[in-house]
Amino acid sequence: MEIDLEKEKNLVERAKHDSDAFGLLYARNYDKIFGYILKRTASLSVAQDITSDVFFKALKNIGKFRWSGVPFSAWLYRIASNEIATHYRKNTRQQSYIKELYQSGSSSEELVEAGNKLREYEDFLVLHDSIAQLPLKYQEVITLRYFEDKQIKEIGQILGKSEGTIKSLLHRGLERLRKTMD
Repeated sequence: MEIDLEKEKNLVERAKHDSDAFGLLYARNYDKIFGYILKRTASLSVAQDITSDVFFKALKNIGKFRWSGVPFSAWLYRIASNEIATHYRKNTRQQSYIKELYQSGSSSEELVEAGNKLREYEDFLVLHDSIAQLPLKYQEVITLRYFEDKQIKEIGQILGKSEGTIKSLLHRGLERLRKTMD
């Protein structure tokens, strides 16, 4: 166990400056973080969204991570817990807004649409502006991966690039996106 932690510590330190190393941390931890969030939310789409947020925040803040002798996944679980709480707080606020619409006589379709638009609008403006500042090669891979839900292999086929190149572009693009959003 100690050997594994030492290897993980070295990988985390590399990930602070090497997007490929972060990609390895992502690959090692994605399934368990996603599973945790799925169990907490009982919604596939919500779990996918929150998991993306968790790894984005981890990438954005990896430089601030300090090794304390516990697995890196503990930090990811903490981020996941915070993101789940944020999700429920946002939904509570949205439910209040939707309740007001309901009391004003709006139809259930209008209520659903209003809630969806409110949630999407806030996130979309910030993210869109940040992505638009990236070079086109990064915009393409990030959009295909995170907005079109394409797998690495599919993105490689679409863009005519190897899977390794796509992974590299994704990690570098996310790193630049993180810096843009700071």
